[in-house]
Amino acid sequence: MSLDLNGKSVLITGGTGSFGKEFTKTILKKWPSVRRIVIYSRDEQKQFQMANEYPFSKYPMIRFFIGDVRDHDRLKRAMQGIDYVIHAAAMKHVHIAEYNPDECIKTNIGGAENVIKASLETDVQKVVALSTDKACAPINLYGATKLTSDKLFIAANNIRGNKNIVFSVVRYGNVMGSNGSVIPFFMNKRKEGIIPITDPKMTRFNISLEDGVEMVLHALEHAWGGEIFVPKIPSYRITEVAEAIAPDCKQNVIGIRPGEKVHEEMITASDSFTTYDLGRYYVILPQVPVWELGDFIKQKKAVRVPDEFHYSSGANTEWLTISQIRELIKEHVDPNFSW
Repeated sequence: MSLDLNGKSVLITGGTGSFGKEFTKTILKKWPSVRRIVIYSRDEQKQFQMANEYPFSKYPMIRFFIGDVRDHDRLKRAMQGIDYVIHAAAMKHVHIAEYNPDECIKTNIGGAENVIKASLETDVQKVVALSTDKACAPINLYGATKLTSDKLFIAANNIRGNKNIVFSVVRYGNVMGSNGSVIPFFMNKRKEGIIPITDPKMTRFNISLEDGVEMVLHALEHAWGGEIFVPKIPSYRITEVAEAIAPDCKQNVIGIRPGEKVHEEMITASDSFTTYDLGRYYVILPQVPVWELGDFIKQKKAVRVPDEFHYSSGANTEWLTISQIRELIKEHVDPNFSW
């Protein structure tokens, strides 16, 4: 990796979340001479807890900045002297977004606009925004707001003028063991002897926090502007996750919740005409890129996917087995996990 964050300054919105903490840990391990890491988030309790993990006496490069992505002026202040911005802040719970649509819109769309504006008004060089598989052909408000956010970040490359700044997006599936995800939920529910299953046919993509972090670093290093990077990752069946975690528990089918899909998509057939295979990742390119497409294809050795190609958790070619799910839980969620 030629990316070098030593001597650089990085700001992470939503920095006290699962991703932000893993990203911070990775930066400190790979680039111990990073100049500054700004943890920007609105939850003072989480900031307090993370600051205890990284005391100033040992980690003077880490700064904790309480602020909301809804607040443009606060963001602009936090971005002074920042080289790279990772935008991870969002309202993420599907059912909460459905019940509080205006709040979701203010954070996920208004917040994206503010990150873009503040970045353009300062000396930020690269911005990587985290997306979700739910932004692909969305059926719920959360997915719709994240699709809108993706479009805003892609289009931001068109309004940068002469500024040396690049905006890109990374889109991936369920993060194994992240806050609010299905694995810790099932691990807690097994104490009750019954695992609630929304639909026995349900499938999801799976990615580890570490792989999510590596993907963002890849975008930081390689983005030309306007790309949506999509990882090649395995799927799992929700019933097999339940079996892996709680083989002795009854599985109780409760029905799909509002705004939920049976299978998730990360690339639709309509996206296929601007989607390229980069080897480890797919990339959905902007329909009107701000750079020469032929140069991109040549330099990246990019191969266009077939027409009508789509990437769905239900039609994936790579699947996790029950034993693989258990090993991944031990590796990424709980080293003391047993079944």
